[in-house]
Amino acid sequence: MQKINPKKVGIIGCGFVGSATAFALMQSSLFTEISLIDVDEGKAEGEALDISHGSCFADATRIYAGTYDDIVDSAVIVLTAGANQKEGETRLDLAAKNVGIFRQILPELSSRSYGGVLLVVANPVDVLTRAAVTIGGFPAHRVIGSGTVLDTARLRSELSAYLGVSSRSVHAYVIGEHGDSEIVAWRSANVSGVPIDAFCSLRGRGNSAEAMRVIGERVRNVAYEIIKRKKATYYGIAMSVRRICEAIVRDEKAVLPVSSVGGLFGDIALSLPAVVGANGVETRVPLSLSDEEKAALENGAQTLRGVIKELGL
Repeated sequence: MQKINPKKVGIIGCGFVGSATAFALMQSSLFTEISLIDVDEGKAEGEALDISHGSCFADATRIYAGTYDDIVDSAVIVLTAGANQKEGETRLDLAAKNVGIFRQILPELSSRSYGGVLLVVANPVDVLTRAAVTIGGFPAHRVIGSGTVLDTARLRSELSAYLGVSSRSVHAYVIGEHGDSEIVAWRSANVSGVPIDAFCSLRGRGNSAEAMRVIGERVRNVAYEIIKRKKATYYGIAMSVRRICEAIVRDEKAVLPVSSVGGLFGDIALSLPAVVGANGVETRVPLSLSDEEKAALENGAQTLRGVIKELGL
């Protein structure tokens, strides 16, 4: 197993998401070295050169276009490589194409005995997180999907605006598939320990059940709205990747709704809150769910199982 440099990150894939992620990490002070890989070497070189021109405005960080040999000692390798989601296309529609791409990438890492944390961002993230474990042969705890970290951030932002309270005081999660079957865990949602329904009353918000339904639908569908308007989403997920990397390299033991293989649904990857640190996923954190939420979570798991079976994963 390769010795790990805790101040180094590798990014595979320099499309919209990979490039935005590199830009976000360049400003984060988390790493002193960022290595970019893309099938289009010129694209990786161009992105590295462009971002490096702002290095005098950030902490000292070397960013460059590299090779697989360059990234195998990275504390984190971020996998963003894959086809983009097009308007009218679901994340699961991307599965076959992007699993094919991962079948080319993962052996390059496993053959070099990579020993850091793999952070899967490309969609469908749950399927590809499972693929990284089964195809690459990496330990499940060291393979993290970005999962519903962004969806949860969107939820907390919506609730913050509706309730007129800081999003940092909102404790609510989107769980399950990062996609059309994702669910909001309303039963456990609260604002500084006060249940959402009670806080709605406290803030004079009537018909909270309908408001929560609308907010949940908006969170679930907002990616399609962004894609319709600007063809891709990348800033929000880049900031989500930065947050996950913070938890890993600082060994924060932060609770984040990342996608991973194991726990209640050991045969697949989907998002549930988990303690995230230097070694990846340490412990999954149980949520109090209603019977309806449990059923919806299982239905989402069955959808993912069907895709995984179809793809031979």
